Amino acid sequence: MEKNFSFKKGWKQLPQSAVPEVRSKIISALELKTIPSFYPRLNGRIEPKISEARKIEAIFAEYGITDIWGN
Repeated sequence: MEKNFSFKKGWKQLPQSAVPEVRSKIISALELKTIPSFYPRLNGRIEPKISEARKIEAIFAEYGITDIWGN
């Protein structure tokens, strides 16, 4: 079974007005240096550490989104 580490499923549930804020929160929480380093994680090309996954889940939970993993 192929594992999917993308959080696009949650990303698609965000209101458009929240997208820049959520992207910024995730970049900050994961201590990423550039915006382009965010997209491989969004698309699941980089497997998140457990601590990173929890941070991502917590950010989406602020917006009432709990089912985030997958395309």
